[in-house]
Amino acid sequence: VQLQASGGGLVQAGGSLRLSCAASGRTFSSRAMGWFRRAPGTEREFVSAIDWKGGSTYYADSVKGRFTISRDNAKNTVYLEMNSLKSEDTAVYYCAVARNAYYSSSSYYTDVDQYYYWGQGTQVTVSS
Repeated sequence: VQLQASGGGLVQAGGSLRLSCAASGRTFSSRAMGWFRRAPGTEREFVSAIDWKGGSTYYADSVKGRFTISRDNAKNTVYLEMNSLKSEDTAVYYCAVARNAYYSSSSYYTDVDQYYYWGQGTQVTVSS
């Protein structure tokens, strides 16, 4: 079982990137998925999440209006479209599989303990 995150890179402030997270070995179409990030010297923080159907999405306040999460269950892939990037978005981005298909409260989506499988991360660097 593997989660492969890709699409990171170096981009100027104001630019865009699209991250992908492809699962292989098993399907996660019945699980919510999330994106987290960790900047140097900081704790891992929630970025965005999506329920199993893709009908509900959640965002950290810091990325709301700039990032869009989506998923294609037929491809076993989740995406994170990142626009208007800022230097503070620089971090390693991780995708993760949640324990449940969805949660009744949005706070669960931000809790790292609700995710039981993690990808290896992809570096995003935004130059100012």
